[in-house]
Amino acid sequence: MYMKEAVVNNQVGLHARPATFFIQKANEYKSSIWIEKDEHRVNAKSLLGVLSLGITKGTEVNLIADGEDEKEAVDDLAELIAQNFAE
Repeated sequence: MYMKEAVVNNQVGLHARPATFFIQKANEYKSSIWIEKDEHRVNAKSLLGVLSLGITKGTEVNLIADGEDEKEAVDDLAELIAQNFAE
């Protein structure tokens, strides 16, 4: 298992379009991936799960993965967040 913290800094947080980019990226990996906010953990490959966290600008999240490509998955998703979802 591999985990990393990230802070969502884009204007709208992790909603609609950025969430779609995030989920598409998460689905590129074989590992099980979760995103966690305030003790609530959801499947990072699920749009409804990610949107249910209500992640807004400035929110700190944990990215957690377990599997053969866990480190690459978490690092790439953290980078996507750091780059404000390429917006």
